[in-house]
Amino acid sequence: MPLDPKMQQAFREIASTIEGIDTEVYEKYQKDPLEPIIGLGRKDAPVGFFGRDPGRDEVKYGEPFIGAGGQIARKVIYEHLHGQPIPDFDAGRSLSQRFFWANTVPYKPLGNKAWSEKIKKRFHPLMRQLLIEQWHGRTIITFGREAFLWFAIDQPKEEKQRLEAFWKSEDRFTNHTEVTLTAEEGKGHVFTLYPLPHPSPLNQAWFDKFPVLLNERLRLLV
Repeated sequence: MPLDPKMQQAFREIASTIEGIDTEVYEKYQKDPLEPIIGLGRKDAPVGFFGRDPGRDEVKYGEPFIGAGGQIARKVIYEHLHGQPIPDFDAGRSLSQRFFWANTVPYKPLGNKAWSEKIKKRFHPLMRQLLIEQWHGRTIITFGREAFLWFAIDQPKEEKQRLEAFWKSEDRFTNHTEVTLTAEEGKGHVFTLYPLPHPSPLNQAWFDKFPVLLNERLRLLV
């Protein structure tokens, strides 16, 4: 599913005004640093995956969830769907069309640091529009704290506090919650969030548990 041209241009315009895009990596792979990295997949995909931000491999291939953490998630998803181990990298990429994939900001930041709250807020209205208009699904598996709490941006104080408290709860990776995102015309759209830890080898506290937790989410949703 291609990105709406007007939305694509809107992303490019915002990206041209910010600092912090890792232009060296884009240059290495001869990629346009203003082009958003969004894996839209099927418009009617029932489940979406929402992460922090693209990495080096995401820039190289032009789609999200292709790097080390993304490959871990794709292996679990493939095995759940096909009942056998994933055979190769291309088999993992084939999953891109089956689901909806996005990040808090569709550009690789410098280093391995998350985008600042200021930058996430700059892109938030456009990313919100993307989720509401470019995809018909309303069920999202989030990866990591940054991805989950993105949904608290621009929320009323009480709702923001509720989401922050949910993230701190011990059962956050087995429970789920709803959140309302508002479109430009003011209409609210309810999404159901199923948070998981970030699938990074650096996340030592949850790395070994991640495949089991994701598999449980998939058994429930897919």
